[in-house]
Amino acid sequence: MRRFIDIILILILGVGCSPSTPHIDFRHDAAGKKIDVYIGTSYFTSLIYPDTMEKPVLYPIVTTSGKEITRGYPLRPRPFERTDHPHHVGLWFSFGDVNGLDFWNNSFAIKPEDKPRYGSIKLKEIVESDSKAGRLVTKSDWMNFNNRVLLEEKTTFLFAEKDGNRTIERTAELTAREPVTFTENKEGLIGIRMDRAFEEPSDKPEKFLDAQGNVTEVPVLSNEGVNGIYRNAEGLTGEKGVWGKRSRWVAVRAEKEGEVVTVVILDHPRNPNYPGWSHARGYGLFAHNNLAGRAVDKNAHPVKLELKPGEKVVFKYKVVIGGDLDDTSINAFSADFAKE
Repeated sequence: MRRFIDIILILILGVGCSPSTPHIDFRHDAAGKKIDVYIGTSYFTSLIYPDTMEKPVLYPIVTTSGKEITRGYPLRPRPFERTDHPHHVGLWFSFGDVNGLDFWNNSFAIKPEDKPRYGSIKLKEIVESDSKAGRLVTKSDWMNFNNRVLLEEKTTFLFAEKDGNRTIERTAELTAREPVTFTENKEGLIGIRMDRAFEEPSDKPEKFLDAQGNVTEVPVLSNEGVNGIYRNAEGLTGEKGVWGKRSRWVAVRAEKEGEVVTVVILDHPRNPNYPGWSHARGYGLFAHNNLAGRAVDKNAHPVKLELKPGEKVVFKYKVVIGGDLDDTSINAFSADFAKE
């Protein structure tokens, strides 16, 4: 009789089952143009879309223990961090060449006379915020300098936490409003600008060209607390190992304030040109790009994505924020994501 009661209690209480995702709380601040995301009572991130920014982003992003994995600059600069690439804010999705317009590099730093060469992404509508499913759905417009809409984006975010790992699944459904061409470009597609701890130690300044041919200088700073290391599914490591290489996942690992944190970007098999190319830089840019092609790999086949009015393309990625994740754990995340 006692055994029977124990079995009933297990079925009712779920004893022995893996912990499910806590309740997701979306707190919309319409005046502040942001949506704060909480997991239970613990802050995770915010979707911010102020008029002063050229695209909506998730910023900041924090671990289960409350450590920020994203750079503070330019919104909330922190001591001793880099101040290059002001368009690198939080986690975003954009591209460097859509009908010749650069949606990736646009920011407050672009000179007024150069603005017509850049595009912007403006959030237009909050479609759904489902706390039970952890789902947030928005609609945004990809526009040129004169506010003509080239693309409509329906974005679906899925936020979750399980076994100490937080995840962000981001799906972008892009619908053309006019004939649109994505020309292979290194500047794309999903990007995260990482906290200083996740950078790779550097002993010399470097210069980087953007999609418009502009030069950004990245100086040498103190390497104290800087210990990031990239790796991918093929076992390649470091920026020189993973940059421009195709892989179904890329991870960056670092110790911050005594805690090991691993951040992973998972590519989805249904994305165009799967697996995409890594655009991961030692100075803290962590990005994955399914439209890079010969812009990062001279041996790649030509990449060009063309949409007629009304045609759609979907890009789906998953970001995992966990502890000291080994390759076996990451491969399991990748396999599960591929089944979705």
